[in-house]
Amino acid sequence: MSRLFTPLTLRDVTVRNRLWVSPMCQYSAVDGVPQEWHHTHLVQFASGGAGLIVAEATAVAPEGRISPEDTGLWNDDQRDAWAPIVAAIRRRGAVAGVQLAHAGRKASTWSPFSGRRGSVAAADGGWSTVAPSAGAFDGFAEPTALDVAGIDRIVAAFSSAARRAVAAGFQVLELHAAHGYLLHQFLSPLSNRRDDEYGGSLKNRARLLLRTLEAVTDAAPGVPVIVRFSATDWAEGGWDADETATVARWAADRGADFFDISSGGLVAHQRLTTGPGYQVDLAARVRREAGVPVNAVGMIDDAAHAERVLAEGAADAVMAGREWLRDPHYGLRAADELGAEIDYWPKQYLRARR
Repeated sequence: MSRLFTPLTLRDVTVRNRLWVSPMCQYSAVDGVPQEWHHTHLVQFASGGAGLIVAEATAVAPEGRISPEDTGLWNDDQRDAWAPIVAAIRRRGAVAGVQLAHAGRKASTWSPFSGRRGSVAAADGGWSTVAPSAGAFDGFAEPTALDVAGIDRIVAAFSSAARRAVAAGFQVLELHAAHGYLLHQFLSPLSNRRDDEYGGSLKNRARLLLRTLEAVTDAAPGVPVIVRFSATDWAEGGWDADETATVARWAADRGADFFDISSGGLVAHQRLTTGPGYQVDLAARVRREAGVPVNAVGMIDDAAHAERVLAEGAADAVMAGREWLRDPHYGLRAADELGAEIDYWPKQYLRARR
């Protein structure tokens, strides 16, 4: 039996397989409200056999958006726009998740479609950014260091967004603590130079993440929560896999159910070599050292490779991104290639089943 097409249960939510869709920013929202594009983009993966579909980094506050075109969950109009998208995913048998995020010092940037790079000026619709410390990401505007009251407001924003996400029908929540965004900025000593209770020691640098996790689990009791980590900054003196494993254990003790292991994104001078499965070893290490369930991600673009990651015990699930964009029916194709018997081919497509 294919491991990739074995169900996995997170609390009371059973995911029909272990081939999942990574959150991928579409830079196509209007005032944080998802559009028809988001409906088409996400629902096609459910028809295509995905198990869990995690919607893109969705800002918990306006100033937490990566770009002015990011989706949000800071108001009820956004909640109501997400609801039919989520309902359509669920009708097709997939599990709907959303990544709750705050971009911190990497907010207020031009989208990839704009033809421009760097920070968006206020005159062009941008805003001032915040971070643990007043140090800019290379090429971006300098952020303001958050005071404790500002940190409290961000925790409250995650809590409110979690409530709206559940009200919209999302079944799984993911906290974005990776790729150089705000929660990751607090975790890494390269971006967090504070000398208060939120800086210095690992315990202090993890405080915001753990507070946020507890606030989200309180706001959405019983709802599975995934934490996405960058397991290493790929830079000297930065956040690393040992710290990731330690904080993953702390997070599991506070209610996190699963861990999404990626890497990088904090600094422009990172040094890494990419290739098929280049982050799998990081996932395996966190799984082994922390004793927590994880998914692997990173150029796992064919069914045999994904199956092998699970068979070798490196991860409990596989997330893919670009392969789902190339083929929104990656799940159906993977089942066919592995000879897995699944019962969720859309009846309209059965004539194509081999």
